[in-house]
Amino acid sequence: MQVAVYALECRGFWSAWISLDLTVDRWWRSGAGPESQGRDLVTVDKLVLLSPALPLGWAVKLRDRFKQRDGMRNWGAKEWGQYVSSVLEPELKEEREAGGIAEEEWLSQRVSLWRASELRGGFIESSKKNNDCRGNDLDYALLESEVEQLVHAVAGRSLLQPEIEALLAEGLPELTGRWRQAAQLAHLQGRLTFAAAVGSHAPAAHGAWARQLPASAGALARAAARLPHVLWRGAVARRAISRCLRCGSAPTGRTACAACGLMGCAYCEACLALGRSRACALLLRSAALPAVRCTAALDPTVAAGRWGLSPAQAGAAGAALGFLAERRERSAKMCPERFLLWAVTGAGKTEMIFPLLEAVLAAGGRALVATPRRDVVLELAPRLAKAFPAEILAVLYGGSTERWVSGRLTLATTHQLLRFHRAFDLVIIDELDAFPYHNDPMLAYAAEQACKVDGSFIYLSATPPQEMQRLVRSGRLPHARVPVRFHGHPLPVPQHLTMTSVQTCLKRGILPRSLIHTLRKSLEREAQIFCFVSRIAHIEGLLVLLRRSFPGVVIEGTSSKDPFRAEKVTAFRNRAISLLVTTTILERGVTVPRSDVFILDADSDLFDEASLVQMAGRAGRSKDDPAGRVVFASPQWTRSQRGAISQIRTMNIIARRKGYISKEAPR
Repeated sequence: MQVAVYALECRGFWSAWISLDLTVDRWWRSGAGPESQGRDLVTVDKLVLLSPALPLGWAVKLRDRFKQRDGMRNWGAKEWGQYVSSVLEPELKEEREAGGIAEEEWLSQRVSLWRASELRGGFIESSKKNNDCRGNDLDYALLESEVEQLVHAVAGRSLLQPEIEALLAEGLPELTGRWRQAAQLAHLQGRLTFAAAVGSHAPAAHGAWARQLPASAGALARAAARLPHVLWRGAVARRAISRCLRCGSAPTGRTACAACGLMGCAYCEACLALGRSRACALLLRSAALPAVRCTAALDPTVAAGRWGLSPAQAGAAGAALGFLAERRERSAKMCPERFLLWAVTGAGKTEMIFPLLEAVLAAGGRALVATPRRDVVLELAPRLAKAFPAEILAVLYGGSTERWVSGRLTLATTHQLLRFHRAFDLVIIDELDAFPYHNDPMLAYAAEQACKVDGSFIYLSATPPQEMQRLVRSGRLPHARVPVRFHGHPLPVPQHLTMTSVQTCLKRGILPRSLIHTLRKSLEREAQIFCFVSRIAHIEGLLVLLRRSFPGVVIEGTSSKDPFRAEKVTAFRNRAISLLVTTTILERGVTVPRSDVFILDADSDLFDEASLVQMAGRAGRSKDDPAGRVVFASPQWTRSQRGAISQIRTMNIIARRKGYISKEAPR
C-alpha cells in the first residue's frame, strides 16, 4: 500500500500525518462540514504535502520520527526533500541495493507547500493532480455515520486490510468501497490508529500539543524490553528494532511487492497463517479505552449457591475478585496486572471464573477466555453460553464461522488473539502451560496486546511454569490456590513401579509380571485404564503384548497421527474400550469416571514434572471414584517424578490444613 504523508504547522508547532484519502484531511483541516461547530479546531498555519504516494512503511517512519527543526516555516521544497531523504536514508539505501527505483524517482517533485489561505483550494487541487481524490464534495453527515459504523465494527481489533474488507463484506457491505474515507476521518478524530504491520517503530514524542503515540508503540516497547540488546526508557526506544506489530516476531525476509512498488518489502512468516504481514500492509486498530473497575465483593456462601462452588472454589474466586477491584491502585507499570489461579486438576477451574466474568460484564466491560486448544474451546462454549444466556458469545478458532462476531464475552484459541488490540478489560488464559501457548513468545505477545493496558490477566493452571512458581513463592505474583477437587477428596498420590523400559519389553516380546499384576487389579475393579507412553512408535508393539496378556479385554491405542482418535476417545469414555494406550495428547481435558493411570517410561526426558502431574490428574476425578490409582512405571527414579509427587502431596497437605478435605478417600 502507498499512502500520502504531510506535515502541518499549528500555532508554531509541527507534526506529520498519514492519509488514506487526502480529501478527508482537506475537509477536516479546513473546518468544512456541518459538524465543524462542534469540533475543537486547531488553526493550520501551513501544510506541506511531503508525498502523495509513499510506501506505507516509509510513511509511518516519516510520521513517527518527525522532529521539529528551526526554520521549518521558511523551508522550500528543496529543504523539505532533503529532510525526507535524511529520515528515510536507510530505507532508500536498502532499496538501491535491491535494484529498486532510484531515490530521485521516489522523492523528486513530490513536495507541495500550502499556506492556510490556500488550504481549501490548493490542497484539494494537488490531490486531484495525483489521482488521490474521489471528488470535491463530501457528504459529511453520511461520512460521520459511516465512521460510527466502522469504529463499532473494528472496536478492539487489530486488522490488516484484507481482514478489514472481509469484515465489512460480511457485516457492512455498503462500506466495502468507501471504508478508507471513514477510516481516515476516524483516524483524524483519534478513534483509529494506523501503523505498518512490519517496520522499525520508535516514535519520538512531539510534545503535549501533538496526538498521542499509537497504542502499539508502548506494547512494542514492553515486548522489546525483554531483549538484552535494546535499551528502552518508557515507551520510546534509543534504537529502533524491526518487528511485526501483529505478532511481535522479527521479519524473516524481503521480497518485491506490487502493492508498494518496493523491491525489498519486509514480511513476517511467523503469523503467515493469518494473512501476510508486510512493511507496506496497513494495520488498523481502534483507540484503546480505559479498563472498567470491578468493585463487586464475593460472599462465599452466595457464590456457592449461585454457581455451585465448593468452599475452596469460592475462596479462590473471592481472592481473584478482590484482585480485580484493587488493580487500579496497584497498576503503575503501564501493563496489565496479573493473578494466578493455581488449581489442581479436576478442581473445576471453569466454574471459578464465572463470578469473575459476571463482575466484569456487570461493570460494562469486555472479557476474554482464551485456551491453547480448539477442542477445549468447543467444550467450554456451551457451558459459557448457558452461564451467561443474555450475552452474545463470540467463539473463535481456526475455521470458525463467527470470526467477525462482536460480543462482550469472547472465547477463543490463543492464536485468534492476534486479531485483537486493547480490547478486553479481563483476559483469562486457561492452561497457560500447555502447547502451543507455553514457550511461544508470539502467543504471549498476542495475549498481552489483547488486554487493555490497565486491564487484568487471570492465569489458570494446575501446573504453572517454574518461573511463575518462583514468583508465587517470592510474593511477586498475586495468587490463590485451590488444592482440592470439588468432591473434597485428596489427590491420588502416584506409586512407583520398577520395571524395564518399554523398548526392552518390545525386544523381549514380554511384559513384566509386576506390570501385568498391577494392571489386572485395575481391570478387576472395572476401572478405565489410561496407559501413557512416551513414543508413538511404541504403541502398536505394546498393543500386541497387552492383548496377549489380557485376552477378552478391549484394548486400543491412539496418538496425534491416528485419524480415528476422536472416535476412540468417545468409545473409551463410554466404557466400550477398557484400556487405551496413548501419548500425552490425552494428558489434559479428558475426564473419564472410574479411571486409573499408568505412565510407562515415566523416567523419559519427554515427561517433565508438569506433564506427569497432568497425566496423573486423569485419575480420581469422579466423586463416585475419587481414589483412582496412578502408577509411575520406569527403571529409574527421576527428579521429574519426585517433583510431581511432591507437588501432589503439597496440595493435599494444604487442603487438609485449610479444612477442605473432610474425609480420606477409600483405598
